[in-house]
Amino acid sequence: MEFNEEKTNKIAGHYKEIIRLLGEDAEREGLLKTPERVAKAMQFLMQGYEQDPEKILRSAMFTEDYRQMVIVKDIDFYSMCEHHMLPFFGKAHVAYIPNKKITGLSKIARIVDVYARRMQVQERMTTQIKECIQNTLNPMGVMVIIEAQHLCMQMRGVQKQHSITTTSDFTGVFEQAKTREEFMNLIRNSK
Repeated sequence: MEFNEEKTNKIAGHYKEIIRLLGEDAEREGLLKTPERVAKAMQFLMQGYEQDPEKILRSAMFTEDYRQMVIVKDIDFYSMCEHHMLPFFGKAHVAYIPNKKITGLSKIARIVDVYARRMQVQERMTTQIKECIQNTLNPMGVMVIIEAQHLCMQMRGVQKQHSITTTSDFTGVFEQAKTREEFMNLIRNSK
């Protein structure tokens, strides 16, 4: 990833001040390059704002007469909680049933990353992924399940280290309990 030097310098300046406000010596040898490293890390972690997920799906969209479930499961992701700017991470499971249009499988994982690489809440991220696929491919249905650990719950606050948060959202044929159950069985059974 290329970094905009002006943006990096501005962000680094703010982090240098934060380091000082927290009571640390920002001029200490070990911290001299920290503001710049954090500025670059934050730009990498937030690069989803500069990407168009629908364009990503359309870049590998094909006509295919396939009308069965397509599942991409166990998609690792890392995101930042917008409330505390601490990471949350886990796995996304995405299914859709095509309606004449399919997309390259890697594109499903890429759109998970686009939405994860923003300040997020898990609930919104789940819905954004679902809506992007539904709006772009117009399938017969989409279902997204996200399972994540939130460091804002594990490191601070209630400090529940082993808690997992699960969210789901679905459209179309996934509104039928039988179709949702098939998806759930398929993502559970082959682990």
